[in-house]
Amino acid sequence: MNSLEPLNQTKLYGLDKYFNELVKLYKNDLYPNKILLSGQKGIGKSTLAFHFINYVLTLDDKYKYDTQNFEININSSEFKTIQNKSNSNLIIIDVELEKKVIDINQIRELIINLNKSSFNSKPRFVLIDNIELLNVNSINALLKVLEEPNKNINFILIHNNRKILSTLLSRCINFKINLSNNECLKISNKILDNDLNILVNNEFVDYYFTPGRIYKLLQFSLQNDYDISNIDLKTFLKNLIEDGHYKKNNFIYNIMHGLIELYFRKLNSSYPELINEKYRYFVKKIADINTYNLDKESLFIEFNDEILDA
Repeated sequence: MNSLEPLNQTKLYGLDKYFNELVKLYKNDLYPNKILLSGQKGIGKSTLAFHFINYVLTLDDKYKYDTQNFEININSSEFKTIQNKSNSNLIIIDVELEKKVIDINQIRELIINLNKSSFNSKPRFVLIDNIELLNVNSINALLKVLEEPNKNINFILIHNNRKILSTLLSRCINFKINLSNNECLKISNKILDNDLNILVNNEFVDYYFTPGRIYKLLQFSLQNDYDISNIDLKTFLKNLIEDGHYKKNNFIYNIMHGLIELYFRKLNSSYPELINEKYRYFVKKIADINTYNLDKESLFIEFNDEILDA
């Protein structure tokens, strides 16, 4: 299985028009230095950002970005240093392991780095992923940087269609990235060398399916010895709940809502009245948990007992 990590993706699939739009703006000296790439999580926003950054940083290099095939030259020193996170023209900020938010110390370190002199005359980029996870202090500190950015500094913020402060949104040009479910399936299949139907049971393919999500699902299944090419959705959900994976893995917790909704839809044709009533009940409970930070364990155990074991 190929790695779908944005840093490693040398080919850009399905986002050609967005890449070309950014390139056109840059060539015409109209590229804004503060942009927001917003859209469903896992559709390739970060990959698009890395490709555009590579394009800009290799314009005068021997191993330029291939704009005809939307491909990064693996011999590029810019690509290699971005991969190992040592590129002097790119600062990457994301949620650190074992943390739930991007904290103020990360933004303070960013400010210090931006005040340092550059090693060359190339543009500098700041890529901040999952900006909806900035806490209040982090946002306030970032707003000051965005208001008066240093010369030759370009900000690319990645937003996963969740609520963010209007003050942050107003300081950036918003590029909305959209892909249909069918486009997501095609991209996933290309990245997985046309092995999608072999690697993943069709029961897991739904509206929320994105290349990033399927990569993480496959990665999780390999790490935990789940064969999602053969296991059905009901059994998988039972395993996730009984083994408590939603408590240990943020990705699993974040997709539980979608998996539960998908399971209800599959049941709906057989027991429409009962399922619709139960579906509304559990969807509301999940929303309440996310809103009021209530106990999620009791909810998932209740779902397991009342629906999966029914």
